[in-house]
Amino acid sequence: MTDVIALGEVMLRFDPGEGRIRTARSFQVWEGGGEYNVVRGLRRCFGLRTAVVTALADNAVGRLVEDLILQGGVDTSHIRWVAADGTGRTARNGLNFVERGFGIRGALGVSDRGHTAVSQLGKGDVDWDAVFSAGVRWFHTGGIFAGLSDTTVDVADEAMAAARRHGVTVSYDPNYRPSLWDGRGGADRAREIDLRLARHADVVVGALGLAGPQPGAVRLTDDEVPDALASVASQLPRATVLATTLREVPSAGVNDWSSLAWSSENGLVHGPRMPGLQVLDRIGSGDGFASGLIYGLLTGAGLERALAYGTAHGALTMTTPGDVSMATLAEVEALLAGATAHVRR
Repeated sequence: MTDVIALGEVMLRFDPGEGRIRTARSFQVWEGGGEYNVVRGLRRCFGLRTAVVTALADNAVGRLVEDLILQGGVDTSHIRWVAADGTGRTARNGLNFVERGFGIRGALGVSDRGHTAVSQLGKGDVDWDAVFSAGVRWFHTGGIFAGLSDTTVDVADEAMAAARRHGVTVSYDPNYRPSLWDGRGGADRAREIDLRLARHADVVVGALGLAGPQPGAVRLTDDEVPDALASVASQLPRATVLATTLREVPSAGVNDWSSLAWSSENGLVHGPRMPGLQVLDRIGSGDGFASGLIYGLLTGAGLERALAYGTAHGALTMTTPGDVSMATLAEVEALLAGATAHVRR
């Protein structure tokens, strides 16, 4: 039995370390993807059984991605392998070049993901009834997968509807990426798709992505966030939990980090506040937050504790390089109990 399944793209991330992409002579390679990172964290940090539904071109690069996924403990049996033509004309694997940033220089991502195998998934390509009939408890996807192509929107819709038919809890993260929607309707189209898909969800992570007239259109103060979540809740009557991270960015290396959630049962719940958080690599921290939140909700810890798990896990994810979490559940629990950064021997 699988606890949590995610639907999304898994790319190779090329990391120049402290340097810049445009002057790099070497890169460290990780795997990563907005939806995949969530189940990877749930497996490696929180010990749940997880799987990813994706597609890869069947060549040495795709097999490297598979090997990295296997190292993360995530089930690869739902990967759809697509024949490679030798040059990537028909299908290829996605690459993501990411700078961590430093001080006044923010993080930078340059993706190379056009015509990837997963972006060509279409409705009917995955037997979702077979996927969900094996005792899956939770399904997660998001706006990054939905934004890959016109067909992936329908795949996400089909998958979320099937999950609901099988009684599986569904979560969705809008995770707006302007580059995915450039020339394809922009922020307005992204918002239309997000609302269409989020209406299937029981839990919406990154719910502030649905506030305002379009993604990124408004900058909310802390005092405005509760009303914004209430507005989102009014548009998603099926959702029982809306959650969001709260981040201020004095510099690339120092963030003020917290979270907030709303539920139909508890109303507004505040997460732990972590001002002046030292950041090594912020990429993937929102996905780390989603992992902890889902773990708490799945294990019946209650919304306040689930929010704390998400906040702490997201914070720890920012202390290591790469998209994926290297934290342990013991470290998350210790941070919530007030642990410091003193040496442990």
